[in-house]
Amino acid sequence: MSDAFSMSVRVYMEDTDAGGIVYYVNYLKFMERARSEWLRNLGLNQQALLDEGTQLVVYRLACHYSKPAQLDDELVVTTTVENVGRCRMTFAQQIQRNKELLCAATVEIACLEAQRLRPKAWPATFKSLGLV
Repeated sequence: MSDAFSMSVRVYMEDTDAGGIVYYVNYLKFMERARSEWLRNLGLNQQALLDEGTQLVVYRLACHYSKPAQLDDELVVTTTVENVGRCRMTFAQQIQRNKELLCAATVEIACLEAQRLRPKAWPATFKSLGLV
């Protein structure tokens, strides 16, 4: 649906388990950072959205781990918008090391009214950017 956004992430000691392998939940953190940087690249940020009463939350996630990343690896996290609904957006995300797929996920984000935590349509800022 949209062009892919990519960013690099270095694996630090804090990202690994006792064996020097990236702890599984940290892949999700890398993906979260990539979605936040994707927004920032579009001229948006989480705080500005919260200030206007919009909160974005993970609604559904499916993740497949293929190979482990290790301490000091440089990873590339790619984010692509796959589908947009009235109040949800689906992303395809991948984490690669030297173009080798390590992890792939489908992440569905919901747009909520921040005060009541109820679904709401995408704000005008998303519409003005052609995202919805």
